[in-house]
Amino acid sequence: MIQWLSVPTVLMGIAAACAVPALQAAAKEAPMDGLIHTYTLSGNRTPEAYDEAMAVACLQGLINRDRPQIYVLSQADTHPEYWLRVLSQEGRWLSDRQPESVADLDGLVALAGGRVKGVVIWDPAVPATLNVATTIAGVEDGVVLSPAMADRYLAAWQLPVLADLRGRFTGAETGSAKNDACRWAIREYVAKGLCSAHLLCLYEDAFTTRERGDTGYVVTRDWAVYNRAFVLDLSPWGDEKPGDDPEQPLGTDLETYHLLLQETLRQSAGKQMTELAGFFAFSKYSNVAGHKSAHDPVPTEWETVYLISPYNCYQNTIAGSCFNQSLHSQATRKPLKQHRPSETVELADKTYLCILMADYDSATPLYAFLPNHWDDPRRGEIPLAWGIDPNLIETYPDLFSHLYETASANDYFTADASAAGYMNPNRIEERYLPLFIRHNQAFFRETDMTIAPMVLDWDEPTAQVKDAFTKFAPDGFATIVMDLHGTGGKSPEPHVWKGMPVTNLISNACNFASPEQAASIVASCLEGQRPGVPGFHFFRVVWTGPTNIIETVTRVREARPDLDIEVVDPYTFFRLLKQHLGDEASGRDQTE
Repeated sequence: MIQWLSVPTVLMGIAAACAVPALQAAAKEAPMDGLIHTYTLSGNRTPEAYDEAMAVACLQGLINRDRPQIYVLSQADTHPEYWLRVLSQEGRWLSDRQPESVADLDGLVALAGGRVKGVVIWDPAVPATLNVATTIAGVEDGVVLSPAMADRYLAAWQLPVLADLRGRFTGAETGSAKNDACRWAIREYVAKGLCSAHLLCLYEDAFTTRERGDTGYVVTRDWAVYNRAFVLDLSPWGDEKPGDDPEQPLGTDLETYHLLLQETLRQSAGKQMTELAGFFAFSKYSNVAGHKSAHDPVPTEWETVYLISPYNCYQNTIAGSCFNQSLHSQATRKPLKQHRPSETVELADKTYLCILMADYDSATPLYAFLPNHWDDPRRGEIPLAWGIDPNLIETYPDLFSHLYETASANDYFTADASAAGYMNPNRIEERYLPLFIRHNQAFFRETDMTIAPMVLDWDEPTAQVKDAFTKFAPDGFATIVMDLHGTGGKSPEPHVWKGMPVTNLISNACNFASPEQAASIVASCLEGQRPGVPGFHFFRVVWTGPTNIIETVTRVREARPDLDIEVVDPYTFFRLLKQHLGDEASGRDQTE
């Protein structure tokens, strides 16, 4: 395409073309110790801001491979600034790093120097090529540009074109240009062992996101590039066509999904489990405003996990707007230690409540939601279990350190869904259960966790699954069972399995609206509880703070003055439950 430029524009381009190589040479020689370079995104919800964020993410992923050098800030999102401030406090790993701003993309390319081998141009006519381009950039050390960005910067940066995806994919192979692109990338990069077998990135492509400037799954792409991960955006449903590709043959997305998972499993060879970081696109694959579907969002989430679990794959669900993962991940990982309660509390005829502060099983809740609740001034007044999946320490080890260092005597850490990663344990092939055990043992040991209080599955745990959990979560197992396939799944009766207490997690009050609303739900769950009899009730509450929990418990006590209600920590809860169940079973474990 020929583009007419004004004389000043041409002169600026010539100046940039001369300046960038000179800056690149200087960058190779400049010492980096003591500095942390920052780049601030405008955050404007425009296609231009989207393109900028895409280029920045790729460059950040490449630059940070050598050492943690680039930290991205945003004028529209305060979380990166919050964490930079926290992690720069005295004694924290960034405290000795002096921030130095990089003014523009030219400066960032200069800083990258020879680490950038070229440019990958994606095709706006096939939005899925944005993900293919990101995959190529990670493997071949490139920066992803839209055609508009390529016209603007390519000559000035003097970088070769590694791949130009425009017009490459037409639907000739599968009847879907989207799936043609994805399957080509599977063959060229996954099947040849060029992509990570430990990480897949489920990032929404450019179908509607670029037009509205939604960079939630753009700023995360430093992590994909850094890890050379395969990036996808596919529907888990085979019974209806996705909103972004309504003309594809029915089930094409799902077939491609299986091809990717099969090839990834072949590459991992049963030696490691694979994380799927990211979430399905609600607006394309589930029933939301603007997109009619037979499948609501929660069943679509569960179907995704059902699909990936047999491939030794676990999900790190919501990962959007998670900045700087390629930098955070390089903080020193030291074994963490949390306190344990004394065992002086004796079993009594009380109503025991334990509260799981839940759904920190993925990157976004840990990075963006938890700070508000963790900084609640009333945290520490009552014992609470904070459900945080331990595998997230691979991405945010410095956030884990902050939480453990600032925990009160009433804060306890457990896993969330379902252990070290969200999957359905019953769906794991029996031959891979030893791998599942090793994977979880490593993360539970590093984070000093011994409880798995939110195991999500389609049926009660099998004997083999319970055997596996005794190896890393011996102090407690709780589950939520939802049989969305109608196969006869049911929840387990509370029991002790080879020393591990097993029960159900009560999810009725999970969506917190107010203390009054939550207390009404909790009180209704206690209707069958009789005074003078030990009762055990483990509640899940999602994304709320200690103040709300304290006020809820106060209202529950007011509603049930006949009960002696005591809120206990998860270790005490499961220990007393085990003792209670042991008494009922005449001191013998129930081993079915």
